[in-house]
Amino acid sequence: MDSVANELLYAFVEGNAKMTAGHVSKLDLANLAEEIESLGKRDRRALRSRLKVLMRHLLKWCYQPERCQKGHSWWSTIRTHRRDIELILEDSPSLRRQIPNMIAADYQAMRLDASGETSLPLETFPEMRPWTTEQILDETFWPGEA
Repeated sequence: MDSVANELLYAFVEGNAKMTAGHVSKLDLANLAEEIESLGKRDRRALRSRLKVLMRHLLKWCYQPERCQKGHSWWSTIRTHRRDIELILEDSPSLRRQIPNMIAADYQAMRLDASGETSLPLETFPEMRPWTTEQILDETFWPGEA
């Protein structure tokens, strides 16, 4: 959870705590639960978005190798998104177990996007994802490198 979200949740809880001061029965549990749920959804959307960008760039890195140079923006994007994903998982560790399902659900769209962005035929990119979840998240893994 980022600092702004923490501050908002804290302000909400503090406000409820002051209003109810010793009267737990007056605490707005429904709104509190809704706020917590929305924060979880936000983290899930952020994780899924970063995974999509990461996978798209890994596909381009691997299947359009003439374009992947160490100073190239794909390299930077891959590293940045891997780090951002780890930061999200530090704040919301329960999301880690959802990553394989997120990737599986979005892989075909990422494959199509990579094809469109590179102008390579869709068939260039494997129908099944070519890497494990661990490889995708591993900062030392670079497709095509021995």
